[in-house]
Amino acid sequence: MSRKTQALAALCAGVMIAATGCGGSGDSGGGDSTITWWHNSNNEPGKGFYEQVAKDFEKANPGVDVKVEAFAHEDMLTKLDAAFQSGDVPDVYMERGGGELADHVEAGLTRDLSKDSADIIEQIGGSAAGWQVDGKTYALPFSMGVVGFWYNTELFEKAGITETPTTMPELYAAFDKLEKAGITPVSLGGGDLWPAAHYYYAAALRGCSQETLTSAVADLDFSDPCFEKAGETVEQIVAERPFNKGFLSTASQTGPTSASGLLATGKVAMELAGHWEPGVMQGITEDKQGLGDKTGWFPFPAVDGGEGDPTAQLGGGDAWAVSEEAPDKAVDLVNYLLSDDVQKGFAENDMGLPTVPAAGSSVKDPALAELLKVRDEAPFVQLYFDTAFGESVGGAMNDEIGLLFAGKATPEDVVTATQEAADKEK
Repeated sequence: MSRKTQALAALCAGVMIAATGCGGSGDSGGGDSTITWWHNSNNEPGKGFYEQVAKDFEKANPGVDVKVEAFAHEDMLTKLDAAFQSGDVPDVYMERGGGELADHVEAGLTRDLSKDSADIIEQIGGSAAGWQVDGKTYALPFSMGVVGFWYNTELFEKAGITETPTTMPELYAAFDKLEKAGITPVSLGGGDLWPAAHYYYAAALRGCSQETLTSAVADLDFSDPCFEKAGETVEQIVAERPFNKGFLSTASQTGPTSASGLLATGKVAMELAGHWEPGVMQGITEDKQGLGDKTGWFPFPAVDGGEGDPTAQLGGGDAWAVSEEAPDKAVDLVNYLLSDDVQKGFAENDMGLPTVPAAGSSVKDPALAELLKVRDEAPFVQLYFDTAFGESVGGAMNDEIGLLFAGKATPEDVVTATQEAADKEK
């Protein structure tokens, strides 16, 4: 059974199937005048901003009722998985692209926006590539960013770190300086798996050539030695013991004791995270400032002997998609979400890095503005592996990486588990 056939069968399971094939239940909002919209900006200012966006859309479209639901990121992913399994998908929701999107498209659950959003697709240009299947665009990316180390500049200064690390030995030296200053170097939300997996992805990006990574996405072949070497890099990082106590069970973004919370409240010096981090930290701190002017960022360091371009970046983003059974007005809402005004507001609230060119100058946070420059100048941006490879392969990889961090798996085990899952998909 092919990868796509397996995905279709899985997604159709439990769904009442019409004579035309697998599709949504159509019970996503209560009629053509109601639109259900799910997003993961559950903290301020993002939550309030999106509520106002919904009201503005309703005002411009009399009779339309937008039902907005905000979730913590992990909760939203869980609910979306359940929605795809049942076929009762919200009208407007977040798609992460790659293999996951291809599975949803194959199952007939996601609407083709190529014609109805043609002008916007032209505006955002190459950013749309990660949400295209067979030349058609199924979601509009509203935020595209890259992963790196967010750090507290004040704590770095206290530890005597004057330059951000560019190599792994320099990173380990920074760990030592921070520990000698009585500062926990890094927070990690290992309880959610994907934050730990990002270390492996980043190490592979630095160790593997672009050609190798591109081929792996296309062929699901992980035989190149660089994939095992990436695990060895992670193994060495873990051996340095830089993380917060209980990092294997720590949440990633929820509350002051989460990995983001520990960084935001000055309990640790840095965290490997994406472009969302300033906004998350602002939502956690009482003054809604996060680290404020103490916010710094640097890319994952180069790996000795690695074949990857040190200026290439690991990243991805989020896109608005419309379910196949949604009313036409849902497409209008998605197009509005990619309008200049909404994207500018998104940027001004430090919610991420906008994709519409006109909104780039509205990024006011200096660290995010620098990140926007890094994104735009990167010769290659590798989509997160779990998204690029699809749920089955990416999930198997993430699970084994989690065991690697716990000392219960080897770098070879990560490759073996990933390849075995990939072979089942072929």
